[in-house]
Amino acid sequence: RRKDLRHNSQGCQLSDHSIPHLPPGQAVSLPGRGTTFYREITGPAGAPTVVLLHGWTATADLNWYMCYEELGKHFRVIAPDHRGHGRGIRSLERFRLSDCADDVAALMDQLGIETFIPVGYSMGGTVAQLMWKRHDHRVRGLVLAATAGHWATSRQERVMFTLATGIGRLARVIPSSIQQAISERLYLSRKTMQWEPWAAQQIASHDWRSILEAGSALGRFDSRKWLANVDVPTSVVITTEDQVVSPRRQRTLANLIPTSHIFEIAGNHDAAFARAAEFVPLLINACLTVHSDALNRPSHLGNI
Repeated sequence: RRKDLRHNSQGCQLSDHSIPHLPPGQAVSLPGRGTTFYREITGPAGAPTVVLLHGWTATADLNWYMCYEELGKHFRVIAPDHRGHGRGIRSLERFRLSDCADDVAALMDQLGIETFIPVGYSMGGTVAQLMWKRHDHRVRGLVLAATAGHWATSRQERVMFTLATGIGRLARVIPSSIQQAISERLYLSRKTMQWEPWAAQQIASHDWRSILEAGSALGRFDSRKWLANVDVPTSVVITTEDQVVSPRRQRTLANLIPTSHIFEIAGNHDAAFARAAEFVPLLINACLTVHSDALNRPSHLGNI
């Protein structure tokens, strides 16, 4: 492991005033998988663990930086970067959402954490669903925010994700300078954050071949056939003005999970930071509800 270093994409250290306050972070080697990066807040003594799973083209910090401090008052918080994103695992293998779920399980092994609550935002919500499907004995409950159980049904959506597949294949052979230009254009198209130089650095750190393949993987993801089997306490946070993941699909997800509690916020897909004053307490309530249900539910998992 090593200490967290704060640098921009050219390797120059960023000053403390140019970035938001962030909890300690470390790199860790996951045997047979690669090296990833995560942040951790120890939380109160004996606190349950939540694992924050960020969205597509984000990093743990970009997605959750407004949530860390308040969540840490109630929970032990672990927030990794997904493979190909930020300082997540770099791999020559094609990006698979199931690998992200397995990466989280491997990280929990390294940290000695047996059970936990995955908290997934957008693409992170698909990873959280797969955590339950692939590692159900470790999942105490689920919190799913601004996410869905399926991502492409219309012709336009299928075309978009097919294009992502083709561009992802092309990214395996195009020069890194062109990939960097793509990342800069994509950043400029979604520049909505307060900490712009820091946000640009976060986005520039991606492996864009993996990012594009992740978009393709999202287009193929469909959990609707097995969501009714989810048997752990679940909270679904619906962003009712979302222009990326339709609220209708978010509601479909919630309705298919028999154990789900629904929480709503009148926000777009960036609600985690753009509407943080409302989103953060709502998220904490959603997490505490799952934790309370898990404590009152007969389980073979033992103590959280």
